[in-house]
Amino acid sequence: MGAFAQFSFGGGNDQDPVTWKYEVKKISDTEYDLIFNGIIEPKWHIYSLKNPDGGALPTKITFENEDKNFELIGDAIETGTQKAFNEIFGVDEIFFENKALITQRIKLLNPETKHIQGNLFYQACIDVCINHENDFIFSLDGSKAQIVYKEVDERSKDMAQNLILPLKNAELLHQGENSSKSASNNWGIFILGFLGGFIALLTPCVFPMIPLTVSFFTKQSKDRKKGIFNAILYGFFIFLIYILLSLPFHFLDSLDPEILNTISTNIWLNVIFFVIFVFFAFSFFGYYEITLPASWSTKMDNASNIGGIIGIFFMALTLAIVSFSCTGPILGSLLAGSLSAEGGAMQLTAGMAGFGLSLALPFAIFALFPNLLNSLPRSGGWMTTTKVFLGFLELAFAFKFLSNADLVGHWGILKREIFIGIWFILFLFLALYLFGFIRFPHDGPKQPIYKLSKTRLGLGTLSGVFSIYLLLGLFGQNSLRFLSGFPPPTFYSIVNTNEDSHQTIFKDFDEGIAYAKKHNKPVMLDFTGWACVNCRKMEEHVWTDSEVKKLMEKYVLISLYIDDREELPKEKQFDFKLPSGRVKPIKTVGDKWATFQSVNFETASQPYYVLITPDLEVLSVPQQYVSTEVYKNWLSESLQKFKNNF
Repeated sequence: MGAFAQFSFGGGNDQDPVTWKYEVKKISDTEYDLIFNGIIEPKWHIYSLKNPDGGALPTKITFENEDKNFELIGDAIETGTQKAFNEIFGVDEIFFENKALITQRIKLLNPETKHIQGNLFYQACIDVCINHENDFIFSLDGSKAQIVYKEVDERSKDMAQNLILPLKNAELLHQGENSSKSASNNWGIFILGFLGGFIALLTPCVFPMIPLTVSFFTKQSKDRKKGIFNAILYGFFIFLIYILLSLPFHFLDSLDPEILNTISTNIWLNVIFFVIFVFFAFSFFGYYEITLPASWSTKMDNASNIGGIIGIFFMALTLAIVSFSCTGPILGSLLAGSLSAEGGAMQLTAGMAGFGLSLALPFAIFALFPNLLNSLPRSGGWMTTTKVFLGFLELAFAFKFLSNADLVGHWGILKREIFIGIWFILFLFLALYLFGFIRFPHDGPKQPIYKLSKTRLGLGTLSGVFSIYLLLGLFGQNSLRFLSGFPPPTFYSIVNTNEDSHQTIFKDFDEGIAYAKKHNKPVMLDFTGWACVNCRKMEEHVWTDSEVKKLMEKYVLISLYIDDREELPKEKQFDFKLPSGRVKPIKTVGDKWATFQSVNFETASQPYYVLITPDLEVLSVPQQYVSTEVYKNWLSESLQKFKNNF
């Protein structure tokens, strides 16, 4: 076993949700493991060193090694990462929650080297994102060391000075805080699972089993109480079986927390889901039947003859197997949706619990009140209609999975307009089917529209209205807020959705301020990021409000992207000496604006909105991720203040 040395630096303050400990493990006389161990506050997360371009900013470790005293052996090893597909930005984001463990092995080239020092950069996110930089030093001999920083040249000093603003009324920057809480989705997934199970009950594979099974238990038992007990036990076992199906995913999750999201967000797995769901859909349309091997149901059926509690369990298992052709596609939707959401196996269990409970309840209820069996509608053509209805839903979900793959792969096949157009056609065809204009192989004799059931006509009307809603969204007449998260994001579009905006927008601070001085207009500083989820939410849901739009047009908007990786021209690159003494190279547009925000506004979160005058006086308390009403009042009051005083 190698020797350990441990030191704590950085983190743990009021503004930093991550506390870091730096450990050294000696492997040999020349090789050491440098271990970065971060404890992350609940609900926060930071990103992997390997987080892909287009997502949030990756963690970055920079070693000071100008004298070539050591070399890195391979890439840093990360333990405990998770992966989730970000639908807004179309990438698989890799991140840490609760704990981050990063290990970098080094080999000494100069045996006299006693200290390894550098900088750790990371972006911590909850409902806002905050950038942090911590200096670190590893003592290879266990002693304490001082960091000696290099000096910057006069050119860099001059350029750095231009980055610092002489703000007036700056005390407003430190008043008020915005905080939001992330709510668990487990109950939402449970409800979706329950609704999925209810839909499965209406299919030809499950519905006829309710009266048959309940009658079997009540008639074959020696007394009514025993029959009721067996039927309720049967329902409980159905519920239990679907929960048990989720347990292997907990095992996988405990072995590798990243595996579930890795599986669900893989490009080709999403393509496979697309193919499978299309296959399921055409089965629902009646072109072929999907069944599990007959030997499976035969074995389970034979086992159900054992009797007692074990026999009832196998009866429940037999139902689960023989009904697979109807429940499988619905269960598949639940499986795929749960695994691709944050929460992984736990959310999958919640969904499975809802699905199993919905399937099990009728057997318990009708056992307690057998007279209710007489009120059940008879099996018939409505079940075929239900299957076709599900088939169209399966096709809609199929294109959602294809859209995921398209976003991750940057293929540009299913842009927002194309995706919405496909959904419009699907729901239009569903409406035409429900009204009797389109037919499938298992449909009975054609009926005139006035003889169709009210339920079928109602669903057809809803589907038609929904298709019109999609059509309006396709032509930009509404923002499809009801479908938020399903279509590709608005920026993943064929057309420019902001063509009608009269907003004056700059992406350079000096240019924007010069324009504001010339036209005597107040300025809105918008610290944002290409990979900022809440920035997009604000832009799509708050900035699009008509009153907010009108107010914003009174301002000069300067949008500064802190994660823009475009390199600055060589003559505009410089070194910036931070208050800690560390020198930060300013090489990219994002480096410049991230440092600009941190130095002048003492924050690194996005979105972050500041209203100032052209003479750099702060008009009001900055805002972050807020409601439309709060944002509107903030803009209006600050505008009035500017008009009255400036």
